Amino acid sequence: MTTIAPSVAKPQQPKTPVGRVRKRLTSRTASLVAVVIAVLWTTPTFGLFLSSFRPEDDIKGSGWWTWFTNPALTLDNYKEVLFGSSSSSGRLASFLINSIVITIPSVLFPLALATFAAYALSWTRFKGRDWVYIAIFALQVVPLQMALVPLLSFFSQGVEVFGLTLMPAWNLEGSAQFIQVWFAHTCFALPLGVFLIHNFMSELPGELMEAARVDGATHGTILRKVVLPLVAPALAAFGIFQFLWVWNDLLVALIFSGGTAETAPMTVRLAQMAGTRGNEWQRLTSGAFVSMVIPLIVFLSMQRYFVRGLLAGSVKG
Repeated sequence: MTTIAPSVAKPQQPKTPVGRVRKRLTSRTASLVAVVIAVLWTTPTFGLFLSSFRPEDDIKGSGWWTWFTNPALTLDNYKEVLFGSSSSSGRLASFLINSIVITIPSVLFPLALATFAAYALSWTRFKGRDWVYIAIFALQVVPLQMALVPLLSFFSQGVEVFGLTLMPAWNLEGSAQFIQVWFAHTCFALPLGVFLIHNFMSELPGELMEAARVDGATHGTILRKVVLPLVAPALAAFGIFQFLWVWNDLLVALIFSGGTAETAPMTVRLAQMAGTRGNEWQRLTSGAFVSMVIPLIVFLSMQRYFVRGLLAGSVKG
């Protein structure tokens, strides 16, 4: 009778001291490199922030790093650039409101439409669905500049086919020109929004949808109660991308808002200040930092959702 000796797993050999030392050195090196990159990345922002509080003579006479040897701070720069009485002061308060009025709808509209479109392309079946998705994805390669003239023609002349007017000219004036900016930003954002949200939404377990349908849930109920809570990180990631793009946009806002003080955003006013009064450094520094505050608040408040949205779908299993 033959007996088989039971196999005994060999104990893992403990790591050598040299290996542990190398691992510690590698982690310390990576941490040091990360700290150096973070310092180099934030130094210009810190210099801009410090310069925005320095008096005019100090800004024009020396660099921001000299503040540590001769500290002097003032709020006059912000008062002048936000609420100044002269035409050259900036008066950014009204332009800041215009930026908020432009940005919020320009984020919410494409976010909602892209979510509906992504759900339809992911969990409804209809003929030509894949071709529609491919067409939407291909629109991302179209340069924005190529669509400016046709879109302006659409607003100013309407749409005519063989002499038949399908849509009249909009002829918007004054504050109504905000609608043109919202429409333009929504059109330019939809291809990327549908692509990002669809990639996240299509990876959800199909069993969830089937179980909801068995319970009698409609597509609206599934989207609202099942899908939206699960794709919140992707929505936040796209929302942050769109917010930063619209807030920092100059070209679209300048063309479709008319460039007047009634509808122009802050980027238009900052460009005017830099182009015609570039020697007023105290106004430019404070104005630039005013334009950075709200995007920083939005990004920091939604940072965890942004990271989750970027990492979503990178690991399967």
